[in-house]
Amino acid sequence: MSATSQPHPVSSSASHGAWPIALAGLVALAVAMGIGRFAFTPLLPMMLNDGVVDLPTASWLASANYFGYMLGAILCTLQPWLWARFKGLPSVAYSSLVRAGLVATGVLTLAMGWHFPALWPFLRFAAGVTSAVVFVFTSGWCLSQLAKRGVPAMGGIIYMGPGAGILVSGLFATGMVAWHWTAATGWMIFGVLSFVLAAGVWHVLRGGDERLIPLAPRAAAQPGDAPQHHGNAEMTLLTLAYGLAGFGYIITATFLPVIARAALPGSAWLDMFWPIFGLGVMLGALLATRLPPGKDFRLLLAGCYFLQALGIAASLWSPSLAGFALGSLILGIPFTAITFFAMQEVRRLKPATAASFMGLLTATYGVGQILGPPLVAVLLKRTASAGAGFTLSLEIAAASLLVGAVMYLWMAKAYPVLRAAPAVAAAAK
Repeated sequence: MSATSQPHPVSSSASHGAWPIALAGLVALAVAMGIGRFAFTPLLPMMLNDGVVDLPTASWLASANYFGYMLGAILCTLQPWLWARFKGLPSVAYSSLVRAGLVATGVLTLAMGWHFPALWPFLRFAAGVTSAVVFVFTSGWCLSQLAKRGVPAMGGIIYMGPGAGILVSGLFATGMVAWHWTAATGWMIFGVLSFVLAAGVWHVLRGGDERLIPLAPRAAAQPGDAPQHHGNAEMTLLTLAYGLAGFGYIITATFLPVIARAALPGSAWLDMFWPIFGLGVMLGALLATRLPPGKDFRLLLAGCYFLQALGIAASLWSPSLAGFALGSLILGIPFTAITFFAMQEVRRLKPATAASFMGLLTATYGVGQILGPPLVAVLLKRTASAGAGFTLSLEIAAASLLVGAVMYLWMAKAYPVLRAAPAVAAAAK
């Protein structure tokens, strides 16, 4: 079933069997994304307080992680070519790659707790590669398994994972700050937590036909869908617009606790804005699963971009407790909903090579993320104060999101989704 076709009635047994898969995907993304990538954000103020990094160094550590994320996504994009080029390579299941990535995430997170600053850029880079691999192949495996069970909308549940990881890591970090623990202890705790969570879903992450193999033959047309005539052009625009989302959110997502500390020194609520962001991420992913079928994902993506721009604007207009709390929530709600809608759009446009094009989008997203922290570092040096540098950075980020939203609206008008006539669709069932 394609992302745009109407689902058949789903039996309760099929839905019940899909829940372990959806929850396993949620946990896998919570570990790889919420901890492996984003635990750096709530731990950054602790690292600054410990004196082990300064803001420019932190910006480059963040960029090392995002560069690794981009490279990992590129490898995922090229995997069909690699397997076709090197015919002796063994076939590897997506689920096996997810398992290996979860183990690597735990090891790399633990290693950040050792005081070897020279190694930290390499560790954050490797964590980025790992998180991209886990993200792409968790998405590919889970969405395929859920579609086979007739419940593709449950795919939104797996994208609650990053929000769950952000929420948990943020709450843990809040407690650590209150107890005056060091950042090194925080890294160690998050590493152990990664192993515990991975062990809980290990038995589910197995099986399935999704494997690293050469390019498959073109997928057969799905009942209810007419041929799409602008797939390549749409995919190019989708990829570019998705990259703007990576740039648009990353400055806030990386520096939110630091920005809040500069604006509200001494506030008891400083460490709660990041968990609020995670709560918004979970809420948005859950809401994405409740949308009725048949919606144009590009219009939904445009709405998500506008909402994220509004979240950034809220903290700019009102750098207060209420402004940061509201901005964090609004920024988080569309965060993984954007990913869910974009990946479903990939499945519509490129059904035969969906995993590779998911990797392409993820790589472009990574490029956007890489550009964000260095921009902050440059503006911090060129502006009169840290506050002015952060403000200008956030304004640029919000503007990029608005550009992306306009691109999606234009795509929806220029390339309308073609549907088969109702009579034809009914005859195909």
